[in-house]
Amino acid sequence: MAINLLETIQQNLGYPPLQKIDPNTEEVKEDPNTPDEEKFSQSGIPAILTAFYKYVQTDDGAAEVLRGDYSTDWVGKIFQENKREVVKTISSYSHQTGVEPLSRLNDIADETVRVTKQNLPADAGIKDVKLFFSNQRNNILLYLPPALHMGDLLNDDTLDDNTNKMEGPISSLMHSIGSAFSKPVTDEEIKKQ
Repeated sequence: MAINLLETIQQNLGYPPLQKIDPNTEEVKEDPNTPDEEKFSQSGIPAILTAFYKYVQTDDGAAEVLRGDYSTDWVGKIFQENKREVVKTISSYSHQTGVEPLSRLNDIADETVRVTKQNLPADAGIKDVKLFFSNQRNNILLYLPPALHMGDLLNDDTLDDNTNKMEGPISSLMHSIGSAFSKPVTDEEIKKQ
């Protein structure tokens, strides 16, 4: 059974439902009185999942997710030298202050690892982790606010492209074609060639 990782994490942690980004305005359709809590989940959950998607593209990153160390500073691992900038950006977007946003982002990351491991086979390997996140990519990017500039922070401009926010038969076909060409491979498979 296919899982919607973004929605599962949102529900498991008790955050309000996330809103898809409008591809025309590149903004969330929200009421001006939207509570900051909703803005935090709208920015934090897709940002963490996008960073995990990028992180597991390396064999070491995928292996670390398989090990599932919950005491790890996941935000530091998945964003590396951009950790402070990411926390600052999400805090600013959601009007949060202090140390709490970092702690809450690590909670989202811990839940991401837990849910991922729960939805992989018992004998899962590195390629399974990569494939799991590759299959989640399009859904995650539908909710990622472009105002966060995650593409810049993760060194992948394609993440902020508004075509990732489009839905419909043609867009779905294009996403499927893109996914088919980006099936994950491991470092070992590359070395064998």
